[in-house]
Amino acid sequence: MNRPLPRELTVIKKAQITTNMLRVTLGGDNIHTIPANQESGYVKLIFPREDQKPCVRTYTIRHQRADEIDIDFVLHEDSGPASSWAKQAQANDLILVGGPGPKKLIEAADWHIFVGDMTALPAISVNLEMLPQDAKGYAIIEVISQEDIQPLRHPKNIELKWVINPHPGENANLLVEQVQLLPWLQGQVSVWAACEFSSMKMLRAFFKKDAKIERENLYLSSYWKLGSNEDQHKEVKRIDLEEMEQ
Repeated sequence: MNRPLPRELTVIKKAQITTNMLRVTLGGDNIHTIPANQESGYVKLIFPREDQKPCVRTYTIRHQRADEIDIDFVLHEDSGPASSWAKQAQANDLILVGGPGPKKLIEAADWHIFVGDMTALPAISVNLEMLPQDAKGYAIIEVISQEDIQPLRHPKNIELKWVINPHPGENANLLVEQVQLLPWLQGQVSVWAACEFSSMKMLRAFFKKDAKIERENLYLSSYWKLGSNEDQHKEVKRIDLEEMEQ
């Protein structure tokens, strides 16, 4: 499938999902250029800048309807360009949107582990909704506050474990420590994990070296890095990948 060219979409509405998560609904005349069935795929939000290349930020499609998509933004105190835009966005504003990129869905297995922080919550939510009803396992989700816990549709035998961290990115061990406490179930496990870069590295070490999860059953991604913008983070990821391949 050839990826469509970036298109202008229109802000339809906004909704405060939780204290630190804001949903922006996009639609408009060009929404048909996004193919159907793209929930959990990513789009690129493109912000033009004078005399510089545009600023690009990556976000997950949380919901998709025939004429709309929902994008959920984590609201940090030190807002970057995307969350700042989301806070200020009004109905009928225009935004240039690239993509969509591939969907990242967990592999079928006897049981499942999801791990992520609030940046991964939209993708984890879609994954949980798509699992068969007899699926079992765990979802460990780090949020900024108690008020950021949201109801998620999920199979009854997937246990949700919410972890509160008011300072995202500052405790790289928080998620892996929660994973290490899990009772291991019988059979083959499939893992889906996405979070801050340092946390991802800790999870990767555990899942690969200690838990011995095979590559085909392990999705691991760094969605951001504390103190870095997306361009800097992309460079850190590139270097990390090269080191892993040596």
